[in-house]
Amino acid sequence: MTQATNEHRKAYLIGGGIASLSAAVLLIRDGGFKGSNIHILEELQVAGGALDGSGDPRKGYVTRGGRMFTEETYVCLWNVLDSIPSLDDPTISVKQQAWAFNAEWRSHSRARLIDRQRRILDASDLGFNLQDRLEIMRLLATPELLLHTLRIEDVFSAHFFETNFWAMWRTTFAFQTWHSAIELKRYMLRFLQEFPRIHTLAGVRRTPLNQYDAIVRPMEQWLKRQGVVFEYGTKVVDVDFVENTEARRVELLRFVRDGKPAAYSVRPEDLAFITLGSMTADATYGDDHHAPELVRDKRDGAWTLWETMARKVRGLGRPNAFCGNVDESKWESFTLTMRNPTLAQRIEAFTGNAPGTGGLMTFKDSSWLLSIVVPHPPHFCDQPKDVYTLWGYGLLVDNKGDYINKTMSQATGQEILTELMHHLRCEDILDDVRSTTTVIPVMMPYITSEFERREPSDRPAVIPPGAKNFALLGQYVEIPQDVVFTVEYSVRGAMHAVYGLLDLKNEIPAIYQGIADPAAALAGLMTLMA
Repeated sequence: MTQATNEHRKAYLIGGGIASLSAAVLLIRDGGFKGSNIHILEELQVAGGALDGSGDPRKGYVTRGGRMFTEETYVCLWNVLDSIPSLDDPTISVKQQAWAFNAEWRSHSRARLIDRQRRILDASDLGFNLQDRLEIMRLLATPELLLHTLRIEDVFSAHFFETNFWAMWRTTFAFQTWHSAIELKRYMLRFLQEFPRIHTLAGVRRTPLNQYDAIVRPMEQWLKRQGVVFEYGTKVVDVDFVENTEARRVELLRFVRDGKPAAYSVRPEDLAFITLGSMTADATYGDDHHAPELVRDKRDGAWTLWETMARKVRGLGRPNAFCGNVDESKWESFTLTMRNPTLAQRIEAFTGNAPGTGGLMTFKDSSWLLSIVVPHPPHFCDQPKDVYTLWGYGLLVDNKGDYINKTMSQATGQEILTELMHHLRCEDILDDVRSTTTVIPVMMPYITSEFERREPSDRPAVIPPGAKNFALLGQYVEIPQDVVFTVEYSVRGAMHAVYGLLDLKNEIPAIYQGIADPAAALAGLMTLMA
C-alpha cells in the first residue's frame, strides 16, 4: 500500500512504553499514517514504561532504573530520536541534544570498584587467569543451540566469578549467575568494544535529564501534536484473532477503562502492535520508613494479557519462561533526594569524579552488591540547584546487610541509606545526611526476567508466522543477535514491526557488534588476553 492509502488506516498500540512510542513515530514519519488514526492504550496514567522519572524536591524524586547508552550500538534509538524536537530548543533534535550533553560531560569513572575497606580498587586489572580466558573464548565460539538453557554458572569455573571483570560486567548490565548463558554471550559479542574501558565506563552515554524527561516527554508531545490519541487508564485484557490455514488477523481488542469493559474492532486493513510482558510490572515503592512490597500475583495486566493470548493462539511464545520465577528476576533500586550537598561533596572528593562523570560505583564486597551513581544535576526538570540526587541498586536483595541486620528487601529507605553510608565510611555525617535526605526504594519483581533461561520458541517473532495485521513489541520478542534489557532492543523491534507490516523498504540500521568491528575486536581481545 502507498503512504496515501495508509492515511485512512488505523493503528492500535497496546502499551505506552518506548517500543509503542517509537512505532507510532515510525508509522507517521515513514508509513504515512495520520496521527489521529493512531491510538496508544496504556494501563497506567503515564507513558514511558521503564523510562520513568517523577517526584518533587519535597516528597523526593525517583527513577526505577537508569539507562546507559552508547553512540555506536544504539543506532535505531538515535534514528528515531533524531526526528523528535527537544523541549528546550525545537531547532535541535533529542539526539543532537543528548550528543551535545555527552560531548561536554564525558564518563570516566575513577572509582568503579570499592572494597570492604573503602579502598578504590585498580579495576583495570580484570583479574583473569588462563582458565577464565579460555572459558570466555569458548563461550563466544559456542553456537546458541549448543548452549540451550545453560546458566552462566554452568559455563564458567568458580574463579571467574571472583574477578574484577565479573563484578563490573554483572553490575553494569545486571546479570545474575543463574541467568542465561546465551544472553551473556550476546552481550559479550555486542559490547566487546567495552572490554578495554569497562573499568572507566568511558563508552557510556547518558541523557541530560532522566529518560522520562529527556526522551519520553518530547516523544509524547510530538506525537500529540501529530494528533495521536493517548488513552491512559486503559487495561487491554484480551485480543480476539481470526485465522485460517494461511493467515491470522486481530479483529477485536478487549479492554477495561474506569471499571467498564469495552472493545475496539480492528478492520483487516488496520494494524495492532502488542507489547508483551513488562520488566517493570508490579513495581512497588517504599519510603523512608517502609520497605516496598514484593508483588507475586501479577496485578499489572502486561503478563496476564500475554498469558491469555498464548493460551489460545500458537506461536506467541511462552510467557511463564520469563514471569514464572520472581525470585530469579527481582532486584531493588533506590533514589536519594539530598537537600544538603554534604554527601555529594564527600563522594566527589573520594572518587575525583564530579556528578555526572563517574558512572556506577560498585561496592564489590557488599552483601547486597550495592552500586550507586551520582547523576549530573539537575536530573529532573524542576530540580532546584541546592538539591542533589543519587541512584543505586542492589542485586542480592535476599542477603542481610553488612551493617543493617535485615535483607535489602526488608529494609526501609532510611535503613538502606544507613547501610550505604557505612560502606562509604561517612558515619560522621550520618545523622546530618539522614535528616536532610528522602529515600524512595523500589522493588521490581521482573526487572531482569528477559535474561531468564529459555527455549528458542519461548520468545516469539516480532511478526509471527501468518500474522497479517499485527506485530509484537518489547523485550520478550526474538531479534537474533541483539541484546535484551536495552532501549535499543525495543526500538529495533518497533522498526521491524512497522516496516514489516507495511512492507516498507526502509533500511533498518545494522546491528553493531564489537566482535565484527576489526579495531574494536582487536582491542577487546587484547584486553582479554592481557
